[in-house]
Amino acid sequence: MISKEVVCEAINNRQVVEFHYKGHLRKVEPHLVGTRTTGNIELSAFQTGGYSESRSIPFWRGYLLSGITNWNPTEETFNGTRDGYNQNDKRMTHIYCRL
Repeated sequence: MISKEVVCEAINNRQVVEFHYKGHLRKVEPHLVGTRTTGNIELSAFQTGGYSESRSIPFWRGYLLSGITNWNPTEETFNGTRDGYNQNDKRMTHIYCRL
């Protein structure tokens, strides 16, 4: 499992990140890490590339940190928040870091 500190570092640096989730490569712009009402720690990110079974890319998506493998911050950065970003996501009981 990837640590929230490592994910927060990528958020603070506005780094585009690639990782595997449920066996598939994802490319995302990480925006927020928090604990969901379910108790799981989740990354809220804007997916810009990689696999999607049911949606056209790009789109917003939540990823459980416990399901992320092969975390790879790239040299690519992004400018800031995307449309639809909710920095005060009510599904989170605690927010560790955010843009």
